[in-house]
Amino acid sequence: MQTIRCLTLAVAALLVAGCSSFTSESGSALPRDAAWGLAPLVNYSQAPQAGERAERILLSVLAEEGVRPRLYPVSAQQDQLLADDRERQTQALAWARQQKLAYVITGSVEEWQYKNGLDGEPAVGISLQVIEPDTGRVLWSTSGARAGWSRESLAGSAQKVLRELVDDLDLE
Repeated sequence: MQTIRCLTLAVAALLVAGCSSFTSESGSALPRDAAWGLAPLVNYSQAPQAGERAERILLSVLAEEGVRPRLYPVSAQQDQLLADDRERQTQALAWARQQKLAYVITGSVEEWQYKNGLDGEPAVGISLQVIEPDTGRVLWSTSGARAGWSRESLAGSAQKVLRELVDDLDLE
């Protein structure tokens, strides 16, 4: 009987741990009071504007850590729905060099959906990088994914993933 309980607890722990996955590449500490920018997140998911949604959540998560990046400006002529995300990202890095920003946060959204099935749990996968605009060198990168519970919102799951990712960023 005791063995069955231990086995059940071990399986439950594995299932809970299996709902989230995070990897990171650590670098040296970056000053939080430096000039930061936020470039567009490339949307590789099937959900329209998932990159823009993740950017807005990322802004609030960064503010909790004391980082207040300047946003890449979107021109009136640029059609957000039709613009290529990677081209916007390239333009944002050029803008960051022009603005003499020290660091730019960018990345991609790999998954942003409610899974099929009765429960329809949210699933989010996001990668982030901190880039030095002058050199194009990646100073820090991380990625994470999470499948939430059936009554959890997609934005809530994304916020949890982004908090976990930003918590790995070594700021001074």
